[in-house]
Amino acid sequence: MKVTDVKTMVLEAEKPYVGGKYFLFLELHTDEGITGIGERIAGSSYSAHLRDLKSQVQLIEQFAGQFVIGQNPLNIELIWDKMYGTHHDLRHPSLFATPVISAIDMALWDIAGKVANQPIYNLLGGQYHEKLRAYAYMPNVDLNKYPEKAGDVALELLEQGNSACKIDPFMPLHPIRDIPIWEIEKAELIFQSIRKAVGNKLEVGIGTHGQMPTYSAIRVAKCLEPYNPFWFEEPVMPENINEMARVAAHTSIPIATGERLVTKYEFSEVLEKQAAQIIQLDVGQCGGITEAKKIAGMAEAHYAMIAPHMYCGPVAAAAAIQIDTCSPNFLIQEANQGPLHKKIFKEPLVFENGYIVPPKGPGLGIEFDEDVVKAHLVS
Repeated sequence: MKVTDVKTMVLEAEKPYVGGKYFLFLELHTDEGITGIGERIAGSSYSAHLRDLKSQVQLIEQFAGQFVIGQNPLNIELIWDKMYGTHHDLRHPSLFATPVISAIDMALWDIAGKVANQPIYNLLGGQYHEKLRAYAYMPNVDLNKYPEKAGDVALELLEQGNSACKIDPFMPLHPIRDIPIWEIEKAELIFQSIRKAVGNKLEVGIGTHGQMPTYSAIRVAKCLEPYNPFWFEEPVMPENINEMARVAAHTSIPIATGERLVTKYEFSEVLEKQAAQIIQLDVGQCGGITEAKKIAGMAEAHYAMIAPHMYCGPVAAAAAIQIDTCSPNFLIQEANQGPLHKKIFKEPLVFENGYIVPPKGPGLGIEFDEDVVKAHLVS
């Protein structure tokens, strides 16, 4: 079998935009009629201008033309290494090139699953979890202004079957800034309201985005520790692992990170330096299914759990579910769905009652509804 062609598709999502305004998908076609699909995560940074995706389309075509077309799609490891290591200036991982590698890798695994007539997770060790615990951010309520409402929202989430959620009480996200004591006190009021309403029946993660200096992160952690947060996500920016490890050493709250890290090499430093115990790898950015499985295995060897990041389109979400299903150290999956996520596949991914049900179909277990794709296609 040989890969014969690559096709890209840019779709405009529907409001409210979740995972970005545009989704960039690719298809790898083979000479045996089997097609694999993948997704280059566009994300919020590409939400404003369609023109920003043109360079990514060109990069997909470049990588596919140089490393994939004409190759046996089942030689996934070999293709991955060539994509990652051939160009000297691309050997260092980045969030520019690695997501393209991730998208192609997803499509190759989709082909492999279809060849075997098995879901990808069966090719990676089998189904370890029958259903996957999931979470999302608390619904859009101005908790900083009305912290007492947090309890009511938590109760609603619990009644809907959810067992976890996430909040970011320290807006805005940029720039990096001091978090004054009165702002920390507001965050305490939010947690007090939640615990008063639902006790410890709902896990609540602190979903910060690295907007704190180290000393503020340590101060925040100390004040919120009594409320047993699920985790403290990216308390500081992830490029300085030593400082994240410093925060981890000062608190009993588990540190979570990973959505902006790529390849096993960056994750290995996080684990070796004990900077985080919850690894939020993003299958659409870290290097695809090939790399995500290795990162999950490395985390398992360090007794760390995975809680994959999911702010993306529906294909990358499907890829994350494949990794979750076969990973013994899976903890919970972020689950963000917009309107298009729910209608783009002939059989939509099932997110309900706080859980995701892994698809049973071959490969990624998904198939586009071509009428929906055509209705949203812009390029």
